Amino acid sequence: MKIDWKKKLTSRKFWVAVCNFVAMMIVAFGGSEQVAVQVTGIIMAGATVIAYIIAEGLVDAAGAGAVDYEVLPEEEEEPEDE
Repeated sequence: MKIDWKKKLTSRKFWVAVCNFVAMMIVAFGGSEQVAVQVTGIIMAGATVIAYIIAEGLVDAAGAGAVDYEVLPEEEEEPEDE
């Protein structure tokens, strides 16, 4: 089973899980709640930057391979005579 890291690193659920784990580890090892909140904030800020960079890279990659098509206006259908 191959992990899709692009999808994983842009997932908010993944980053919330990481923050929760880190915050609980800080508290479990005697750190204060304030430190846990600060570290969680730093992780989420970093996650936002990572997700933005990956998303923009995917958009740029998709745009590089895009082909421009000319959209022609639709022709009006003529009413049928009865």
